[in-house]
Amino acid sequence: MSSFKTLDNAELRGKRVLVRVDLNVPVENGVVSDATRIDRILPTIRDIAEQGGKVILLAHFGRPKGREAKDSLKPIAAVLAAHLGRPVAFADDCVGAAVSDAVAAMAPGDVLCLENTRFHAGEEKNDPAFVAALASLGDVYVNDAFSAAHRAHASTEGLAHVLPAYAGRTMQAELEALDKALGKPARPVMAIVGGAKVSTKLELLGNLVSKVDVLVIGGGMANTFLAARGLDVGKSLCERDLVATAREIEAKAMAAGCTILLPVDALAAKEFKANPGHRVAPVSDIKADEMILDAGPVSVEAVITCLQTTETLVWNGPFGAFELEPFDTATVAVAKAAAALTKAGKLVSVAGGGDTVSAMNHAGVGDDLTYISTAGGAFLEWMEGKPLPGVEALTE
Repeated sequence: MSSFKTLDNAELRGKRVLVRVDLNVPVENGVVSDATRIDRILPTIRDIAEQGGKVILLAHFGRPKGREAKDSLKPIAAVLAAHLGRPVAFADDCVGAAVSDAVAAMAPGDVLCLENTRFHAGEEKNDPAFVAALASLGDVYVNDAFSAAHRAHASTEGLAHVLPAYAGRTMQAELEALDKALGKPARPVMAIVGGAKVSTKLELLGNLVSKVDVLVIGGGMANTFLAARGLDVGKSLCERDLVATAREIEAKAMAAGCTILLPVDALAAKEFKANPGHRVAPVSDIKADEMILDAGPVSVEAVITCLQTTETLVWNGPFGAFELEPFDTATVAVAKAAAALTKAGKLVSVAGGGDTVSAMNHAGVGDDLTYISTAGGAFLEWMEGKPLPGVEALTE
């Protein structure tokens, strides 16, 4: 990975510091239901404020089409202030005279959150005029939003070309963890890829077979690979139109010397609900009216055994329908094994994307892996081997 500047390289005292953060947090009935992303940005904010910088936060929320009250960052700023333990002022826009006045009134160490950048069309268009308007508010740019780094927007990429640019602490931790995972990993490397559909992860699987030593496929997508091997998966979720593609991926893996591990047994049920009647069955014995909803104990043991000799683990997606008991069994067992090896200093473990954070928290290992990324699309695109504009701009 190319080198990038961090806050260790920045002189921030008295400077106006534009900090791109991720405040796109889940909100249910007006209440933030998961503050993980808020907690992740606290070290960067504190670091800049303690150096005497003026912290000006840029963020988006939702997918607004113009200014929409439901997508205002004002209530999120209040939650941020509570977690930060210091006042966070709020500006009703992110550009304009009133915002300039609010910035001018800041003292060193103050924190100001600007309104949703996506209220302006120039944000997603990366419009040079909008970039310039944002840049006029700051002396320095810090990107601490890896989760938005796959977007070439004004606040995620454009600003890095017109102001001195640095990675925030969360961005720094993410990039260092990802470099350990697939950039310059200790080998052997195992990747676990789960989730419902092969179609959403074709590029991911295609990239991984040339980079890892063992690829463990779980979730609904494993059923498509089982069908490609000629097995009847009953009424399991299965993309039968991608059977030929699954065979191509297996052939590519074989050519690259990558071992693919698929379930050999499963928890099979006739209904998709919590605690239905279910049985443990070999994947070669799934009845026509049954569906595979999790990997079975023999499969889990095979993965854990392989983990014992693995140096690096990259994980995206659960093994089964982990939201419903007992179909969380495989995910929880493998997660606990990975956490134990990580804590013992025997494994570098990086997980992220989609349901993965929820699955790791459900397994009780949210703080026990080397790194858990809260980025969804950016984490997946990185695993697919794609350049991320927000990261590339920091390393140029």
